[in-house]
Amino acid sequence: MKIICSKSDLAKGVNIVSKAVPSKTTMSVLECILIDSSAGKITMTANDMELGIETIVDGKIAERGIIALDAKIFSEIVRKLPDNEVIIESDNSFRTTIKCEKAVFNIVGRSGEDFSRLPYVEKNEAVSVSQYTLKDVVRQTIFSISDNENNRMMSGELFEIQENRLRVVSLDGHRISIRNIEMKEKYESRKVVVPGKTLQEVSKILTGEADDMADIYFTQNHVLFEFDQTKVVSRLIEGEYFHIDQMLSSDYETKVRVNKRDFMDCIDRATLLVREGDKKPIILNITDQSMELKIRSFVGSMDEEMEIEKEGKDIMIGFNPKFFMDALRVIDDEEITLYMVNPKAPCFIRDEDNNYIYLILPVNFNAATV
Repeated sequence: MKIICSKSDLAKGVNIVSKAVPSKTTMSVLECILIDSSAGKITMTANDMELGIETIVDGKIAERGIIALDAKIFSEIVRKLPDNEVIIESDNSFRTTIKCEKAVFNIVGRSGEDFSRLPYVEKNEAVSVSQYTLKDVVRQTIFSISDNENNRMMSGELFEIQENRLRVVSLDGHRISIRNIEMKEKYESRKVVVPGKTLQEVSKILTGEADDMADIYFTQNHVLFEFDQTKVVSRLIEGEYFHIDQMLSSDYETKVRVNKRDFMDCIDRATLLVREGDKKPIILNITDQSMELKIRSFVGSMDEEMEIEKEGKDIMIGFNPKFFMDALRVIDDEEITLYMVNPKAPCFIRDEDNNYIYLILPVNFNAATV
């Protein structure tokens, strides 16, 4: 095999597929990046058996072939090469030479035939969304998945399609994040759970441009994201997702409208007094036209009042400040609306059209100490 690429194109391809190289594996060949020019185009592939990524690299093929190179060594070499043309050449004994200007590296590769290819995903119906929308939806939901591997279902996100509506849901037992998207076409109804790791890696590769599209294909066991010159294939999480509709309610006793930036800044100031590991709630004491934020910790205390628009009853309710901050950071609206029933019921942050819904469970506190 002999291929010629620019350093920038090569580095871009390596950066994309490296996201699917496993950090630990019993199959050493999976620690490699596969370079394949046998079919008339240069493709790079990495696969950890749960997530696989393949991308096409622009370049010239002087001699067709296939080689698997150690991902860590190869990516470091490429990263430190001069910004010029790179020649990669391998022989029948898998010895590989990488040349760029006066730099010449000789490394030992492996047979590409031993590499585990991406699983085949039948392309029956593509669900098309803009890369901007897909990247944004992941950004606005991924923070509330769980990293607890004991509950696999919470480590993924629900993708639910009904006609031209896409609903994406994540939860971790303390909060729920929901984004509702209206698509241009109608599609067959389906519900799948996509691993959070897959969505995080897809989000990093997406350009985020509104005019660039991403096609998503679903099978019983896999999901395929296809965009630009890249394919990302992942196993789905098997099982039935949580019945979240039973947790959602439009009832409220207190409705508060507040400036999002001011609210964020206030919580941010309050958390200066909370050490890592402390579970001190932020208390919202809501009365007519005023919301007082209080926090008491081992370090000290803070009180601050904010102007609000309020409908309904006064309420004093406590929350984990991090959960509130995570939701506020991803909401793009200038003002937000909070809906509450009582100090023991969830708080909802949602817009009028339910394009986004964030549910946050309150925490208990001793009213006598605030």
